[in-house]
Amino acid sequence: MRLKSLSLQPQSNMMHKAGFVNILGKPNVGKSTLMNALLGEKLSIASAKAQTTRHRIMGIINSDDFQMVFSDTPGILDPQYKLHEHMMNYVDEALKDADVILLVAEAGDSPDKGEGQNLYKRVVERLSKFEIPVIVAINKIDRVTPEIREENKLAWQTAIPNAEVLLMSAIKGDGVIELYVRLMALLPESPPYYDKEHMSDRPLRFFASEMIREKIFLNYKKEIPYSCEVEIEEYKEGEGIDHIRALINVERDSQKGIIIGHKGESLKKTASAARVDLEAFLGKKVYLEVFVKVKSGWRSNEDMLKRFGY
Repeated sequence: MRLKSLSLQPQSNMMHKAGFVNILGKPNVGKSTLMNALLGEKLSIASAKAQTTRHRIMGIINSDDFQMVFSDTPGILDPQYKLHEHMMNYVDEALKDADVILLVAEAGDSPDKGEGQNLYKRVVERLSKFEIPVIVAINKIDRVTPEIREENKLAWQTAIPNAEVLLMSAIKGDGVIELYVRLMALLPESPPYYDKEHMSDRPLRFFASEMIREKIFLNYKKEIPYSCEVEIEEYKEGEGIDHIRALINVERDSQKGIIIGHKGESLKKTASAARVDLEAFLGKKVYLEVFVKVKSGWRSNEDMLKRFGY
């Protein structure tokens, strides 16, 4: 397994290209799906629910002559909790340290009207002043008519005149290769930033917690997924099997009961689905134990948020 802590690797060959492609967009526009499609590997969890991504997650594509570092960020939103404030800090950081900004918008959405106008206003204003390259990827084009696609494209070109606007469907793979080619062309000449053997900056514990959290988003309704945070209390790597002990933190006793379900069936279903994905990701067997605990108000508690890695 190549997921290890990254370290800077100084090189002298300046014919090499390397850079950071930071992905922004409002919730549920397909940022994580697009990054996974570009990487050819599932690193960011995805679901049909908004706010699935809470952290900034790096994924790295390496070859002999380039290194492209993608950074998936939480969806842009108006903060309601301390958790949301920390999530938006990741977005602000991504605006500061990018070599290329990849702004993902949903087909049918527009920067000049509706909900998208309010959520994108601050980012659009900043991107219009950037000197670094900006690409707007209008995603999910398979869901709208050609006329709406062209209307969206014109609206984004008008809103951010310095941006290049591309049309695509990440889930179907349409336009992904074209986007990849454009990103490659925009990478600056630079030595690699990280060891070429690594594909992310996150440890295995992080991916284990994210895969469990994804199954919570897929298996539960209403506020339950948003009230949960997954901790990995123990991770023991073995030659043929990894042993993982995870804790799902919720805010109320009623939520704990829903997560566990009748005779523990709901929790068992969630854990089993996460274990299958983990085994595919790690290429080995996984023994996964999952427990549930109430931690009241964790989304607004700075100490708890720090403990959870925010």
